[in-house]
Amino acid sequence: MERLDVYINFVILVYLLVILSNCINGTLVHKKFEYKYSFKPPYLAQKDGSVPFWEYGGNAIASSENVRLAPSLRSHKGAIWTKSPINFDWWEVDVVFRITGRGRIGADGLAFWYTQNKGAYDGVVYGSSDKWVGLGLFFDSFDNDNKHNNPYIMGMVNDGTKLFDHQNDGGSQVMAGCLRDFRNKPFPTRARIEYYQNVLTVSFHNGITNNEGDYELCFRTENVILPKGGYFGVSAATGGLADDHDVLHFLTTSLWPPGQHPTTGAQATSDEQQKLTQEYQEYQRKLEQQKEDYRKEHPDAKKDKDTDDWFESDNQRELRQIFQGQSQMYEVMRNLNRKLDEIIGRQERTLSVVSMMQSGVAVPQGQVPPGAPVPPGQVPAMGDGIKKYEFDAMYNNVVQVMTSINQITQSLGDLHRRTETVINNQAKQPTAQVQSVGYDMQSLVSEMRDGLNHVKQNVAQVSQKIGGSSTTCNTSCVSLSALLVISVVHLLVLLGYSLYRDSKESQAKKFY
Repeated sequence: MERLDVYINFVILVYLLVILSNCINGTLVHKKFEYKYSFKPPYLAQKDGSVPFWEYGGNAIASSENVRLAPSLRSHKGAIWTKSPINFDWWEVDVVFRITGRGRIGADGLAFWYTQNKGAYDGVVYGSSDKWVGLGLFFDSFDNDNKHNNPYIMGMVNDGTKLFDHQNDGGSQVMAGCLRDFRNKPFPTRARIEYYQNVLTVSFHNGITNNEGDYELCFRTENVILPKGGYFGVSAATGGLADDHDVLHFLTTSLWPPGQHPTTGAQATSDEQQKLTQEYQEYQRKLEQQKEDYRKEHPDAKKDKDTDDWFESDNQRELRQIFQGQSQMYEVMRNLNRKLDEIIGRQERTLSVVSMMQSGVAVPQGQVPPGAPVPPGQVPAMGDGIKKYEFDAMYNNVVQVMTSINQITQSLGDLHRRTETVINNQAKQPTAQVQSVGYDMQSLVSEMRDGLNHVKQNVAQVSQKIGGSSTTCNTSCVSLSALLVISVVHLLVLLGYSLYRDSKESQAKKFY
C-alpha cells in the first residue's frame, strides 16, 4: 500500500508540473532576432561603405564601428533606413547611440522612426520628412520653446496630416515623453522601444554606467495604432549648434504571441545543425583515414611516440639548478682560500723582518717591506749609488733653483703687466690722428732692461749656489747657458708680440 501511495503521489506531481509548464509557455512571448533589420559593429560597413540591408544618405557616414548620421558641423543632416519593410506585427528595438559636443548645449537631436514609407535623408524633422505616417521618437537636445526642459525624449504618432511644431518642441502633438540627459555621457546611451499588443513602451539607459541592464522607464502608452509592414529608420540634424550623432547598434527583435511563433526559423536552424554535424563527422572520418595511411607508410614512427625523453622533468631541472649553484659556491670558496693564503704569507714575512730590525740584525736589501720602521741611528742601505748627504745637498739646490725660477716668473709677469699697461694707455689716446709712440717705446725698453738685469742677478746667485755641487749633476742638470738662452728667447717673444699688436692697433685706427 505504501508503494502504491508513493506512486500515486508521483503521478500527481508530474501531472501538476506538466500543467504548470503549459501555463507558463502559454503566457510567454516568443522573441526572434531579425538580422535583416539590425546592424552592429564590428564590420558594420562593408569595404565599399555600404551597410547590409540598409540605405543611408545625406551627410551620414558609415564606418566599421558606427554610423555617424550628422557630424559636429552646422546645418548637417543624415538618415539611415531599412531597405525592405518588416514582416511581423510586434517588435522590440534596442538603439545604442552617442551624442557628443564641445558646447554646454547642442542641437538639434536624433530621431527613431517607424513609418509606413521611408522618409527623406535631409528632411526638416531631425533630418527626415514631415507629415509621416507612423511613429517618431525624438531625442531633442535644443530648447526651442525656452522652457528649460531639454534634453527631452518625446514620442509622436502622425497620420500624415500634421506638421511638426518646431517652435514649441512638438507642443500638444507629443503623446508622452520624459526629461533625460543623453549628451556627453561616459558610456553610450541606450533606448529600448517595445511595441506589443498596441502598447508602446520606451525605456532609457542614461550611459552613466556600463551595465546593460540599467534601464529605467521613460513612458508607456496604450492604444497606439501603427501601420503594418513599415520601415525602421534613424535620422539626426544639426542647426546653429552642432553635435556628433553616432549610432552604434540597432538591434531588432520580433515579438510573437504564444502559439504564433513561426517554425520556419527553427526548422532551418535544425537543418543547418544537421548539415554541420554531417560535415564534422566527414572531417573526422577523413582525419582518421589519413592517420591510418601515415602509420602504414611509416611503421618506424611508432618508436618516436614517447617524447618525454626530449625534455627534462621538473625534478631534473631542480637538481641541475642545485648543482650549478653548488659549483659556483665552490669556485668562490676556492678563490677566497687562495687569497687568504697569500695574506698569511705576507704577514709572516713582515713579522720576521720587523723582529730582525728590532733585534738589531741587518736586514738584507729587498726584504724590508714598504713603510716598515727603521731602527734609530741606522741609515737605510742605499747600495753603491748616491749617499744621504749628497741627496740632502741636491735637494737643497733643487729647492733654491725652484725659488729662483719662481722669482724669475714673477719678474716676467710684472714685465708683462707693465707692457699691457703701456699699450692700454696708448689705446686711450684720441683716435682723430695717430699718436707718436716714441716715448712709450723708450719706457718699455728701459723697463725691459731693468727686468733683464734683475734676471741676470738672480741667475748669478743661483749659479753661485749651484757651483759647489755641480759635480753631482753633471749629466742630468740644466746648464746656466741653456737657462739664459731660454729666458732671452722668452723675452724676445714677448717683445715681438707687443710690437706686433701695437702696430696692428695703429693701423686699425687709421680707418676711423
